[in-house]
Amino acid sequence: MTSPIPLRKALAFGLIAVSLLIALFPPAPLSPVQGQTLAIIVLTLGLWATSLVPNYLAALIFFAAALILKLAPAPLVFSGFSSAAIWLIVSGFVIGSAISLSGLGDKLAAALAPMLTGSYLRLIGGLILIAMFLGFLMPSSVGRAVALIPAGMALATRCGFEPGSNGRIGIAVVLAIGCNMPSFAILPSNIPNMVLSGTAETIYGTHFSYVDYLLLHYPVLGIVKSALIVFLVLKLFPAKVSRARGQMPDAGPQKPEAGNAATARLKTSIILMMTLGFWATDSLHGINPAWIGLAAAILLMLPGIGIVPPQSFKTSADFGTLLFVAGALAVGTLVNQSGLGTLIGQGLQAVLPLAPAETGAQTGAQGLVNFLSLTLMSFGTSLVATVPSAPAVLTPMAQDLATASGFSLDAVLMTQVPGFSTVLLPYQVAPLIIAMQMSGERLTHLTRLLLPLTALTLLLLLPLDYLWWRLLGWV
Repeated sequence: MTSPIPLRKALAFGLIAVSLLIALFPPAPLSPVQGQTLAIIVLTLGLWATSLVPNYLAALIFFAAALILKLAPAPLVFSGFSSAAIWLIVSGFVIGSAISLSGLGDKLAAALAPMLTGSYLRLIGGLILIAMFLGFLMPSSVGRAVALIPAGMALATRCGFEPGSNGRIGIAVVLAIGCNMPSFAILPSNIPNMVLSGTAETIYGTHFSYVDYLLLHYPVLGIVKSALIVFLVLKLFPAKVSRARGQMPDAGPQKPEAGNAATARLKTSIILMMTLGFWATDSLHGINPAWIGLAAAILLMLPGIGIVPPQSFKTSADFGTLLFVAGALAVGTLVNQSGLGTLIGQGLQAVLPLAPAETGAQTGAQGLVNFLSLTLMSFGTSLVATVPSAPAVLTPMAQDLATASGFSLDAVLMTQVPGFSTVLLPYQVAPLIIAMQMSGERLTHLTRLLLPLTALTLLLLLPLDYLWWRLLGWV
Protein backbone atom coordinates (compact mmCIF):
# COMPACT_ATOMS: atom_id res chain seq x y z
CA MET A 1 0.00 0.00 0.00
CA THR A 2 1.39 3.41 -0.98
CA SER A 3 2.01 5.80 1.89
CA PRO A 4 -0.06 9.01 1.81
CA ILE A 5 2.94 11.06 2.99
CA PRO A 6 4.44 11.72 -0.47
CA LEU A 7 1.08 12.99 -1.71
CA ARG A 8 0.75 15.30 1.29
CA LYS A 9 4.26 16.59 0.70
CA ALA A 10 3.52 17.14 -2.97
CA LEU A 11 0.38 19.11 -2.08
CA ALA A 12 2.32 21.19 0.43
CA PHE A 13 5.14 21.96 -2.01
CA GLY A 14 2.58 22.73 -4.73
CA LEU A 15 0.71 25.19 -2.50
CA ILE A 16 3.93 26.91 -1.46
CA ALA A 17 5.16 27.08 -5.07
CA VAL A 18 1.90 28.57 -6.36
CA SER A 19 1.81 31.09 -3.51
CA LEU A 20 5.42 32.16 -4.17
CA LEU A 21 4.73 32.58 -7.88
CA ILE A 22 1.70 34.77 -7.17
CA ALA A 23 3.69 36.85 -4.68
CA LEU A 24 6.72 37.31 -6.96
CA PHE A 25 4.83 37.66 -10.24
CA PRO A 26 1.34 39.00 -9.44
CA PRO A 27 -1.23 38.92 -12.26
CA ALA A 28 -1.39 42.12 -14.29
CA PRO A 29 -4.31 43.91 -12.57
CA LEU A 30 -2.80 43.35 -9.09
CA SER A 31 -0.34 45.62 -7.31
CA PRO A 32 2.66 44.00 -5.54
CA VAL A 33 0.85 44.28 -2.19
CA GLN A 34 -2.30 42.75 -3.63
CA GLY A 35 -0.21 39.95 -5.14
CA GLN A 36 1.33 39.17 -1.76
CA THR A 37 -2.10 39.31 -0.14
CA LEU A 38 -3.54 36.93 -2.71
CA ALA A 39 -0.58 34.57 -2.23
CA ILE A 40 -1.14 34.39 1.54
CA ILE A 41 -4.87 33.86 1.06
CA VAL A 42 -4.32 31.09 -1.52
CA LEU A 43 -1.89 29.37 0.85
CA THR A 44 -4.28 29.67 3.82
CA LEU A 45 -7.35 28.48 1.92
CA GLY A 46 -5.31 25.65 0.41
CA LEU A 47 -4.19 24.49 3.85
CA TRP A 48 -7.76 24.61 5.12
CA ALA A 49 -9.11 22.76 2.10
CA THR A 50 -6.49 19.98 2.19
CA SER A 51 -6.05 19.69 5.99
CA LEU A 52 -2.28 19.46 5.49
CA VAL A 53 -1.91 21.14 8.87
CA PRO A 54 -4.46 21.70 11.65
CA ASN A 55 -6.90 24.48 10.84
CA TYR A 56 -5.76 26.64 13.75
CA LEU A 57 -2.14 26.37 12.60
CA ALA A 58 -3.10 27.54 9.12
CA ALA A 59 -4.83 30.52 10.77
CA LEU A 60 -1.68 31.32 12.76
CA ILE A 61 0.40 31.14 9.55
CA PHE A 62 -2.01 33.61 7.96
CA PHE A 63 -1.78 36.01 10.92
CA ALA A 64 2.02 35.86 11.03
CA ALA A 65 2.51 36.26 7.27
CA ALA A 66 0.10 39.20 7.00
CA LEU A 67 1.81 41.03 9.87
CA ILE A 68 5.42 40.26 8.90
CA LEU A 69 4.81 41.38 5.31
CA LYS A 70 2.89 44.43 6.60
CA LEU A 71 -0.09 43.65 4.37
CA ALA A 72 -2.50 45.17 6.89
CA PRO A 73 -2.33 46.72 10.36
CA ALA A 74 -2.66 44.42 13.36
CA PRO A 75 -6.17 45.64 14.31
CA LEU A 76 -7.43 44.56 10.88
CA VAL A 77 -5.54 41.24 10.85
CA PHE A 78 -6.95 40.39 14.27
CA SER A 79 -10.38 41.88 13.55
CA GLY A 80 -11.91 38.41 13.75
CA PHE A 81 -11.28 38.36 17.50
CA SER A 82 -13.37 41.51 17.94
CA SER A 83 -16.22 40.04 15.90
CA ALA A 84 -19.47 39.21 17.65
CA ALA A 85 -19.19 35.74 16.10
CA ILE A 86 -16.27 34.86 18.38
CA TRP A 87 -18.24 35.68 21.49
CA LEU A 88 -21.23 33.80 20.17
CA ILE A 89 -18.92 30.79 19.86
CA VAL A 90 -17.65 31.18 23.43
CA SER A 91 -21.18 31.44 24.77
CA GLY A 92 -22.16 28.46 22.64
CA PHE A 93 -19.47 26.32 24.25
CA VAL A 94 -20.70 27.27 27.73
CA ILE A 95 -24.40 26.76 26.96
CA GLY A 96 -23.67 23.41 25.31
CA SER A 97 -21.63 22.32 28.32
CA ALA A 98 -24.45 23.32 30.67
CA ILE A 99 -27.03 21.37 28.67
CA SER A 100 -24.84 18.27 28.83
CA LEU A 101 -23.75 18.62 32.47
CA SER A 102 -27.27 19.23 33.77
CA GLY A 103 -28.68 16.25 31.93
CA LEU A 104 -31.06 18.52 30.02
CA GLY A 105 -29.76 17.06 26.78
CA ASP A 106 -30.78 13.61 27.97
CA LYS A 107 -34.25 14.82 28.89
CA LEU A 108 -34.71 16.45 25.50
CA ALA A 109 -33.48 13.27 23.85
CA ALA A 110 -35.92 11.22 25.89
CA ALA A 111 -38.77 13.48 24.77
CA LEU A 112 -37.76 13.22 21.12
CA ALA A 113 -36.91 9.52 21.10
CA PRO A 114 -40.45 8.09 20.77
CA MET A 115 -41.08 10.28 17.71
CA LEU A 116 -37.72 9.88 15.97
CA THR A 117 -36.11 6.55 16.78
CA GLY A 118 -38.47 4.27 14.87
CA SER A 119 -35.96 4.21 12.02
CA TYR A 120 -32.77 5.92 10.91
CA LEU A 121 -34.68 7.72 8.13
CA ARG A 122 -37.21 9.06 10.62
CA LEU A 123 -34.38 10.10 12.95
CA ILE A 124 -32.38 12.04 10.34
CA GLY A 125 -35.47 13.49 8.66
CA GLY A 126 -37.03 14.50 11.97
CA LEU A 127 -33.89 16.25 13.19
CA ILE A 128 -33.58 18.39 10.09
CA LEU A 129 -37.26 19.32 10.33
CA ILE A 130 -36.72 20.49 13.91
CA ALA A 131 -33.65 22.49 12.83
CA MET A 132 -35.62 24.04 9.95
CA PHE A 133 -38.45 24.99 12.31
CA LEU A 134 -36.01 26.72 14.70
CA GLY A 135 -34.76 28.73 11.73
CA PHE A 136 -38.03 30.66 11.82
CA LEU A 137 -37.71 31.37 15.55
CA MET A 138 -34.02 32.03 16.20
CA PRO A 139 -31.86 34.46 14.19
CA SER A 140 -28.56 32.73 14.96
CA SER A 141 -27.21 29.55 13.34
CA VAL A 142 -24.88 29.09 16.31
CA GLY A 143 -27.80 29.55 18.70
CA ARG A 144 -29.76 26.84 16.92
CA ALA A 145 -26.75 24.52 17.05
CA VAL A 146 -26.22 25.26 20.74
CA ALA A 147 -29.82 24.26 21.46
CA LEU A 148 -29.90 21.10 19.31
CA ILE A 149 -26.41 19.57 19.17
CA PRO A 150 -26.25 18.41 22.85
CA ALA A 151 -29.73 16.90 22.58
CA GLY A 152 -28.80 15.29 19.26
CA MET A 153 -25.67 13.70 20.71
CA ALA A 154 -27.64 12.41 23.70
CA LEU A 155 -30.17 11.00 21.24
CA ALA A 156 -27.32 9.31 19.36
CA THR A 157 -26.25 7.60 22.58
CA ARG A 158 -29.83 6.56 23.25
CA CYS A 159 -29.96 4.98 19.78
CA GLY A 160 -26.81 2.98 20.42
CA PHE A 161 -24.46 5.06 18.21
CA GLU A 162 -20.93 5.12 19.58
CA PRO A 163 -18.51 8.04 18.96
CA GLY A 164 -17.13 7.80 15.43
CA SER A 165 -19.94 5.55 14.22
CA ASN A 166 -21.90 6.32 11.07
CA GLY A 167 -25.11 6.95 13.00
CA ARG A 168 -23.52 9.47 15.35
CA ILE A 169 -21.70 11.19 12.47
CA GLY A 170 -24.95 11.34 10.51
CA ILE A 171 -26.74 13.06 13.40
CA ALA A 172 -23.87 15.54 13.86
CA VAL A 173 -23.70 16.38 10.15
CA VAL A 174 -27.45 16.74 9.60
CA LEU A 175 -27.78 19.04 12.62
CA ALA A 176 -24.73 21.13 11.67
CA ILE A 177 -26.08 21.68 8.16
CA GLY A 178 -29.75 21.79 9.17
CA CYS A 179 -29.13 24.57 11.70
CA ASN A 180 -27.43 26.64 9.00
CA MET A 181 -28.29 26.03 5.34
CA PRO A 182 -32.12 26.17 5.30
CA SER A 183 -31.95 29.51 7.12
CA PHE A 184 -30.23 31.12 4.11
CA ALA A 185 -33.76 31.17 2.68
CA ILE A 186 -35.19 33.03 5.71
CA LEU A 187 -34.29 36.73 5.64
CA PRO A 188 -33.46 37.51 9.30
CA SER A 189 -32.03 34.09 10.20
CA ASN A 190 -28.50 34.32 8.84
CA ILE A 191 -25.72 36.90 8.97
CA PRO A 192 -25.00 36.88 5.19
CA ASN A 193 -28.69 37.54 4.52
CA MET A 194 -28.58 40.57 6.77
CA VAL A 195 -25.34 41.82 5.18
CA LEU A 196 -27.03 41.58 1.77
CA SER A 197 -30.17 43.31 3.02
CA GLY A 198 -28.24 46.08 4.78
CA THR A 199 -25.87 46.87 1.92
CA ALA A 200 -28.70 46.80 -0.65
CA GLU A 201 -30.75 49.23 1.41
CA THR A 202 -27.74 51.51 2.03
CA ILE A 203 -26.57 51.64 -1.61
CA TYR A 204 -29.80 51.36 -3.58
CA GLY A 205 -32.57 52.05 -1.08
CA THR A 206 -33.93 48.55 -1.75
CA HIS A 207 -35.97 46.92 1.00
CA PHE A 208 -36.56 43.17 0.92
CA SER A 209 -39.95 41.86 2.01
CA TYR A 210 -39.81 38.94 4.45
CA VAL A 211 -42.59 37.08 2.61
CA ASP A 212 -41.23 37.74 -0.89
CA TYR A 213 -37.76 36.62 0.16
CA LEU A 214 -39.15 33.47 1.76
CA LEU A 215 -41.36 32.59 -1.19
CA LEU A 216 -38.52 33.10 -3.66
CA HIS A 217 -35.88 31.05 -1.85
CA TYR A 218 -37.41 28.62 0.64
CA PRO A 219 -39.14 26.10 -1.68
CA VAL A 220 -35.87 25.11 -3.38
CA LEU A 221 -33.06 26.27 -1.06
CA GLY A 222 -34.98 25.35 2.08
CA ILE A 223 -37.28 22.39 1.39
CA VAL A 224 -35.78 20.63 -1.65
CA LYS A 225 -32.20 21.15 -0.52
CA SER A 226 -32.98 19.82 2.96
CA ALA A 227 -34.50 16.69 1.42
CA LEU A 228 -31.31 16.30 -0.62
CA ILE A 229 -29.23 16.64 2.55
CA VAL A 230 -31.22 13.86 4.22
CA PHE A 231 -30.71 11.66 1.15
CA LEU A 232 -26.94 12.23 1.19
CA VAL A 233 -26.65 11.57 4.93
CA LEU A 234 -28.49 8.27 4.54
CA LYS A 235 -26.21 7.27 1.62
CA LEU A 236 -22.88 8.45 3.04
CA PHE A 237 -23.43 7.50 6.69
CA PRO A 238 -25.81 4.50 6.66
CA ALA A 239 -26.83 3.12 10.04
CA LYS A 240 -29.59 1.34 11.92
CA VAL A 241 -31.16 2.34 15.21
CA SER A 242 -30.15 -0.64 17.36
CA ARG A 243 -31.23 0.33 20.87
CA ALA A 244 -34.86 0.06 21.93
CA ARG A 245 -36.73 3.35 21.88
CA GLY A 246 -36.64 5.13 25.22
CA GLN A 247 -33.86 2.89 26.59
CA MET A 248 -30.69 4.56 27.83
CA PRO A 249 -27.31 2.92 28.33
CA ASP A 250 -26.18 2.40 31.90
CA ALA A 251 -23.41 5.01 31.69
CA GLY A 252 -24.79 8.49 31.25
CA PRO A 253 -23.13 11.91 31.19
CA GLN A 254 -21.59 13.17 34.40
CA LYS A 255 -23.95 15.36 36.40
CA PRO A 256 -22.85 18.45 38.35
CA GLU A 257 -21.31 17.63 41.73
CA ALA A 258 -23.05 20.50 43.53
CA GLY A 259 -26.82 20.40 43.85
CA ASN A 260 -29.16 17.74 42.56
CA ALA A 261 -29.78 17.00 38.89
CA ALA A 262 -33.34 18.32 38.92
CA THR A 263 -32.22 21.72 40.23
CA ALA A 264 -29.41 21.89 37.67
CA ARG A 265 -31.84 21.11 34.86
CA LEU A 266 -34.30 23.69 36.11
CA LYS A 267 -31.63 26.40 36.25
CA THR A 268 -30.35 25.51 32.80
CA SER A 269 -33.87 25.37 31.35
CA ILE A 270 -34.80 28.80 32.74
CA ILE A 271 -31.61 30.45 31.46
CA LEU A 272 -31.91 28.69 28.10
CA MET A 273 -35.56 29.71 27.64
CA MET A 274 -34.69 33.31 28.50
CA THR A 275 -31.83 33.20 26.01
CA LEU A 276 -33.97 31.71 23.27
CA GLY A 277 -36.64 34.31 23.98
CA PHE A 278 -34.19 37.18 23.56
CA TRP A 279 -32.67 35.58 20.46
CA ALA A 280 -36.09 35.17 18.88
CA THR A 281 -37.07 38.80 19.53
CA ASP A 282 -33.85 40.55 18.56
CA SER A 283 -35.72 42.62 15.95
CA LEU A 284 -37.66 44.20 18.83
CA HIS A 285 -34.91 44.97 21.34
CA GLY A 286 -31.93 45.27 18.97
CA ILE A 287 -29.45 43.44 21.21
CA ASN A 288 -26.87 41.45 19.27
CA PRO A 289 -27.36 37.67 19.71
CA ALA A 290 -23.71 37.39 20.74
CA TRP A 291 -24.20 39.68 23.75
CA ILE A 292 -27.33 37.79 24.74
CA GLY A 293 -25.33 34.56 24.59
CA LEU A 294 -22.51 36.13 26.59
CA ALA A 295 -24.93 37.14 29.35
CA ALA A 296 -26.34 33.60 29.40
CA ALA A 297 -22.82 32.15 29.64
CA ILE A 298 -22.05 34.40 32.62
CA LEU A 299 -25.19 33.24 34.42
CA LEU A 300 -24.35 29.61 33.73
CA MET A 301 -20.85 30.05 35.20
CA LEU A 302 -21.74 32.41 38.06
CA PRO A 303 -21.04 30.87 41.51
CA GLY A 304 -24.24 30.03 43.34
CA ILE A 305 -26.37 30.26 40.19
CA GLY A 306 -24.68 28.50 37.31
CA ILE A 307 -23.73 24.88 36.90
CA VAL A 308 -20.60 25.10 34.72
CA PRO A 309 -17.55 24.99 37.01
CA PRO A 310 -14.16 26.40 35.93
CA GLN A 311 -12.76 23.02 34.96
CA SER A 312 -15.74 22.28 32.70
CA PHE A 313 -15.34 25.67 31.04
CA LYS A 314 -11.69 24.93 30.31
CA THR A 315 -12.54 21.62 28.69
CA SER A 316 -15.56 22.88 26.74
CA ALA A 317 -13.95 25.99 25.19
CA ASP A 318 -11.80 25.01 22.20
CA PHE A 319 -9.15 27.68 21.58
CA GLY A 320 -8.17 26.04 18.30
CA THR A 321 -11.68 26.55 16.95
CA LEU A 322 -11.62 30.20 17.99
CA LEU A 323 -8.31 30.70 16.12
CA PHE A 324 -9.75 28.99 13.04
CA VAL A 325 -12.91 31.10 12.99
CA ALA A 326 -11.00 34.32 13.69
CA GLY A 327 -8.69 33.48 10.80
CA ALA A 328 -11.62 32.83 8.44
CA LEU A 329 -13.23 36.13 9.40
CA ALA A 330 -9.92 37.97 8.96
CA VAL A 331 -9.43 36.48 5.48
CA GLY A 332 -12.74 37.97 4.37
CA THR A 333 -11.84 41.34 5.90
CA LEU A 334 -8.42 41.39 4.22
CA VAL A 335 -9.92 40.44 0.85
CA ASN A 336 -12.27 43.42 1.07
CA GLN A 337 -9.73 45.88 2.49
CA SER A 338 -7.10 45.06 -0.13
CA GLY A 339 -9.50 45.50 -3.03
CA LEU A 340 -9.11 41.87 -4.08
CA GLY A 341 -12.81 41.22 -3.62
CA THR A 342 -13.77 43.86 -6.15
CA LEU A 343 -11.13 42.65 -8.60
CA ILE A 344 -12.34 39.07 -8.25
CA GLY A 345 -15.92 40.15 -8.87
CA GLN A 346 -14.91 42.23 -11.88
CA GLY A 347 -12.81 39.38 -13.24
CA LEU A 348 -15.71 36.96 -12.94
CA GLN A 349 -18.02 39.48 -14.60
CA ALA A 350 -15.60 39.77 -17.52
CA VAL A 351 -15.36 36.03 -18.19
CA LEU A 352 -18.93 34.94 -17.48
CA PRO A 353 -21.31 34.95 -20.47
CA LEU A 354 -23.72 37.66 -19.35
CA ALA A 355 -25.94 39.16 -22.05
CA PRO A 356 -29.55 40.40 -22.29
CA ALA A 357 -31.87 38.07 -24.18
CA GLU A 358 -32.56 39.16 -27.75
CA THR A 359 -36.29 39.51 -27.15
CA GLY A 360 -35.76 41.84 -24.22
CA ALA A 361 -37.39 39.33 -21.87
CA GLN A 362 -35.31 36.87 -19.89
CA THR A 363 -36.55 33.73 -21.58
CA GLY A 364 -34.93 30.65 -23.01
CA ALA A 365 -31.32 29.59 -22.77
CA GLN A 366 -29.80 33.04 -22.26
CA GLY A 367 -31.93 33.69 -19.19
CA LEU A 368 -30.69 30.45 -17.64
CA VAL A 369 -27.10 31.29 -18.58
CA ASN A 370 -27.42 34.71 -16.94
CA PHE A 371 -28.95 33.22 -13.81
CA LEU A 372 -26.22 30.59 -13.49
CA SER A 373 -23.49 33.14 -14.23
CA LEU A 374 -24.66 35.53 -11.51
CA THR A 375 -25.08 32.69 -9.04
CA LEU A 376 -21.60 31.34 -9.82
CA MET A 377 -20.17 34.83 -9.21
CA SER A 378 -21.55 34.70 -5.70
CA PHE A 379 -20.40 31.10 -5.21
CA GLY A 380 -16.87 31.85 -6.46
CA THR A 381 -16.55 35.02 -4.39
CA SER A 382 -17.62 33.22 -1.22
CA LEU A 383 -14.88 30.63 -1.77
CA VAL A 384 -12.23 33.32 -1.43
CA ALA A 385 -13.87 36.02 0.67
CA THR A 386 -15.95 33.55 2.82
CA VAL A 387 -19.74 33.58 2.81
CA PRO A 388 -20.45 36.59 5.11
CA SER A 389 -18.18 38.80 2.98
CA ALA A 390 -19.57 37.79 -0.43
CA PRO A 391 -22.65 40.11 -0.38
CA ALA A 392 -20.48 43.03 0.76
CA VAL A 393 -18.23 42.46 -2.28
CA LEU A 394 -20.92 41.91 -4.91
CA THR A 395 -23.75 44.23 -3.91
CA PRO A 396 -21.98 47.43 -5.06
CA MET A 397 -21.65 45.81 -8.53
CA ALA A 398 -25.34 44.87 -8.77
CA GLN A 399 -26.46 47.78 -10.95
CA ASP A 400 -23.76 47.08 -13.56
CA LEU A 401 -24.64 43.39 -13.47
CA ALA A 402 -28.31 44.23 -13.98
CA THR A 403 -27.41 46.21 -17.11
CA ALA A 404 -25.18 43.41 -18.42
CA SER A 405 -27.73 40.66 -17.83
CA GLY A 406 -31.02 42.43 -18.46
CA PHE A 407 -32.31 41.25 -15.07
CA SER A 408 -33.91 43.72 -12.69
CA LEU A 409 -31.75 45.10 -9.87
CA ASP A 410 -33.74 43.14 -7.28
CA ALA A 411 -33.32 39.91 -9.23
CA VAL A 412 -29.55 40.43 -9.50
CA LEU A 413 -29.34 41.05 -5.76
CA MET A 414 -31.34 37.90 -5.06
CA THR A 415 -29.07 35.71 -7.25
CA GLN A 416 -26.42 36.12 -4.57
CA VAL A 417 -28.43 33.93 -2.18
CA PRO A 418 -28.31 30.61 -4.09
CA GLY A 419 -24.63 31.36 -4.72
CA PHE A 420 -23.34 32.07 -1.22
CA SER A 421 -25.64 29.45 0.30
CA THR A 422 -23.80 26.80 -1.74
CA VAL A 423 -20.96 25.91 0.63
CA LEU A 424 -18.11 23.80 -0.70
CA LEU A 425 -15.81 23.71 2.35
CA PRO A 426 -16.48 24.32 6.06
CA TYR A 427 -14.07 27.26 6.45
CA GLN A 428 -16.54 29.39 4.45
CA VAL A 429 -19.17 29.30 7.24
CA ALA A 430 -18.12 29.55 10.89
CA PRO A 431 -21.34 28.05 12.38
CA LEU A 432 -20.66 24.76 10.56
CA ILE A 433 -17.26 24.53 12.22
CA ILE A 434 -18.70 25.32 15.64
CA ALA A 435 -21.52 22.79 15.35
CA MET A 436 -19.15 19.95 14.42
CA GLN A 437 -16.82 20.92 17.25
CA MET A 438 -19.71 20.76 19.70
CA SER A 439 -20.70 17.34 18.40
CA GLY A 440 -17.25 15.89 19.02
CA GLU A 441 -17.04 14.49 15.48
CA ARG A 442 -14.39 15.37 12.91
CA LEU A 443 -14.84 18.25 10.49
CA THR A 444 -13.75 16.05 7.58
CA HIS A 445 -17.03 14.15 7.86
CA LEU A 446 -18.86 17.38 7.07
CA THR A 447 -16.60 18.02 4.08
CA ARG A 448 -17.41 14.55 2.81
CA LEU A 449 -21.07 15.58 2.51
CA LEU A 450 -20.54 19.17 1.36
CA LEU A 451 -18.65 18.13 -1.79
CA PRO A 452 -21.45 16.05 -3.37
CA LEU A 453 -24.06 18.47 -2.03
CA THR A 454 -22.34 21.30 -3.89
CA ALA A 455 -22.13 19.25 -7.08
CA LEU A 456 -25.81 18.33 -6.94
CA THR A 457 -26.77 21.91 -6.12
CA LEU A 458 -24.91 23.27 -9.14
CA LEU A 459 -26.20 20.58 -11.51
CA LEU A 460 -29.76 20.10 -10.29
CA LEU A 461 -30.98 22.66 -7.77
CA LEU A 462 -29.84 25.82 -9.55
CA PRO A 463 -31.68 24.99 -12.81
CA LEU A 464 -34.71 24.02 -10.72
CA ASP A 465 -34.40 27.30 -8.83
CA TYR A 466 -34.34 29.20 -12.13
CA LEU A 467 -37.58 27.54 -13.20
CA TRP A 468 -39.15 28.52 -9.88
CA TRP A 469 -38.01 32.12 -10.35
CA ARG A 470 -39.53 32.19 -13.82
CA LEU A 471 -42.80 30.82 -12.48
CA LEU A 472 -42.90 33.66 -9.95
CA GLY A 473 -42.04 36.21 -12.63
CA TRP A 474 -38.69 37.28 -11.17
CA VAL A 475 -36.77 36.56 -14.40
